[in-house]
Amino acid sequence: MQDEPLYRPTSDSQMSNERTEHPAERGQGGELHQTPRGDTPRMTTAQGTPVSDDQNSLKAGARGPTLMEDLHFREKMFHFDHERIPERVVHARGYGAHGYLEVTDAIPELTSAGLFQKEGNRVPAFVRFSTVAGSKGSPDLARDVRGFAVKLYTEDGNWDIVGNNIPVFFIQDAMKFPDLIHSVKPEPDRGFPQAQSAHDNFWDFVSLMPEAMNMVMWVMSDRAIPRSLRFMEGFGVHTFRFVNAEGEGTFVKFHWKPKLGMQSVVWDEAVTLNGADPDFHRRDLWNAIQSGDFPEWELGVQVFDDAFADTFEFDVLDATKLIPEEQVPVRIIGRLVLDRVVDNFFAETEQVAFCTQNIVPGIDFTDDPLLQGRNFSYLDTQTKRLGGPNFTHIPINAPKCPFHHFQQDGHMAMHNPKGRANYEPNSWSQGGPRAAPKQGFQSIAERVQGDKRRVRSETFADHYSQARQFYRSQTGVEQGHIANALVFELSKVEVPGIRERVVSHLLNIDDGLAQDVAEGLGLWTMPKAADPARTPIDLPVSDKLSILKNGPDRFEGRKLGLLVTDGADADLVGGLMDAVEEAGGTVEVVAPKVYGVTLSNGKTLAAQQKIDGGPSVLYDAVAIIVSEDGAADLKAMHPARAFAADAYAHAKFMALSEAAGALLDAAGVTDRDDGMTVLSGKAEAAGFIKACCKLRYWDRVS
Repeated sequence: MQDEPLYRPTSDSQMSNERTEHPAERGQGGELHQTPRGDTPRMTTAQGTPVSDDQNSLKAGARGPTLMEDLHFREKMFHFDHERIPERVVHARGYGAHGYLEVTDAIPELTSAGLFQKEGNRVPAFVRFSTVAGSKGSPDLARDVRGFAVKLYTEDGNWDIVGNNIPVFFIQDAMKFPDLIHSVKPEPDRGFPQAQSAHDNFWDFVSLMPEAMNMVMWVMSDRAIPRSLRFMEGFGVHTFRFVNAEGEGTFVKFHWKPKLGMQSVVWDEAVTLNGADPDFHRRDLWNAIQSGDFPEWELGVQVFDDAFADTFEFDVLDATKLIPEEQVPVRIIGRLVLDRVVDNFFAETEQVAFCTQNIVPGIDFTDDPLLQGRNFSYLDTQTKRLGGPNFTHIPINAPKCPFHHFQQDGHMAMHNPKGRANYEPNSWSQGGPRAAPKQGFQSIAERVQGDKRRVRSETFADHYSQARQFYRSQTGVEQGHIANALVFELSKVEVPGIRERVVSHLLNIDDGLAQDVAEGLGLWTMPKAADPARTPIDLPVSDKLSILKNGPDRFEGRKLGLLVTDGADADLVGGLMDAVEEAGGTVEVVAPKVYGVTLSNGKTLAAQQKIDGGPSVLYDAVAIIVSEDGAADLKAMHPARAFAADAYAHAKFMALSEAAGALLDAAGVTDRDDGMTVLSGKAEAAGFIKACCKLRYWDRVS
């Protein structure tokens, strides 16, 4: 018999007569948390101590910093950090590359960080991209958040900006991070599903955490299935502080904006790509760097003061919220370039250790409770995963500036103090390093006070308004993708009550979205809208939240799949190749035989893919340049018919020779639209590639 969920949507009259209100409950965060049924054991620590609150870490005041004495959080996070060895618990599927960050706009008025004092300053960088939920062996195109972690080797030590490709997160307090990851990982009794959130545990969890609804919208959007690591944004997620030489602080959020613009795949492509090439993102990044087409991002900052923070609609310490760029524009201050692949995947990509607490003078933390918990957790995680406290001795983690301290011994120590002194203060003439009060790291002077309580600030209580803003800021095509993603994911959920509970939250985001999902699931009746802690408000549309509204309008960095046969028109083939090269893209030749074809001029054209190994999902646009005999041969090949049918279904721009129409007809593509260009001469190739700058012909599927 199917297990019943412990919590299910109920009316107040159906709830237990005895209940404990969630500390972040109605009016203070909104989630109404029921008391467990009578046969449910009380929660305790591993030592047997009863737990009073498993939702919030212990803070000095509702918006104050997290306290180290929180025994429950310490034990819970400690055990979670040590669940896996040696694979990362999260972000296990990763790929990294070396490069540099160059300052393009000095900002000494904002920060004393040495890096930003002069335009043109460069520091080495290592970047690791990753998926979150899957194991090391999972495919690249899983629907998931993408990690975007940057290690900067500055003159003042290592600075790690450990972010994601989505600017918000599922939870507000780090206390819930183990629960979030447990819920999205393979279910413990069956060990599946792998690298996907389409199962009961994940949706059960997030449906009981209204604070997750903004992130749910992002993860169900095209942001979660990027076309390439080179075509996605990165975000620091949290609010940090800049501190200048006078000790003055301003708030800051970090952004990485891809030079080539954003781009995603559609879901059907992602599914096919995971089978055709589970290393699709890795291969793309490797090939781009090795060919000299170095990926590049702009480093941007949103800087704002306490006055803005006090008047902003939401709490700037709430990691489930963002600040729209229309309210605080992003100022570009640098560029990140990846120009070198690793020498050894394990030594560098696997052993690199990112820690959010790795900051440098001029940068400081805020009291964001999720950030505070990460600062605690990451050091503990790396210590366990890499075998001990000396993981900073591994070359990929070691600072590139001079470093001196009295830390000694431990597992695999490679640097120990020399001489007699291994403590401070000491009176020896060769007594080792001393603190540098003027140049050393100093936290911003900030008054901290408040009652010591497990509590969620009331300013964290609005869980739906930004989710509504994100959804309504998308184009109709993107909104359709979100609805389809929700229907797909929830169709894999076996317990009907969980599906209904999610739809009840969607009603607070957008009625049309909730209706589309309910119809897609076949719900008999629409559930009642979830009771919000704070009534959602209608925010202005933010065009920056849409991928399609910010298209690159160029083909640079993209790839054309060119399907050819013997006898194909050499002028058309040459014209396409020249046009793609002129636009900064690349061409990959697909043919019936991998050795290539003989063109109409008698010359041989080598192929990179055999037709059954080069489906159209691998490419941003396609061209089918074939002879009449070649088209007749392709009509009998299922992979060739699928190449044409899928390219059409996925709204790709298509260039065709006259003879290619026979293959399209055989593939069931009988309609011809403006996304297709029949080439009659070499000169028309440039016009086709110009059309391809829009990336897809969405009119075909809208």
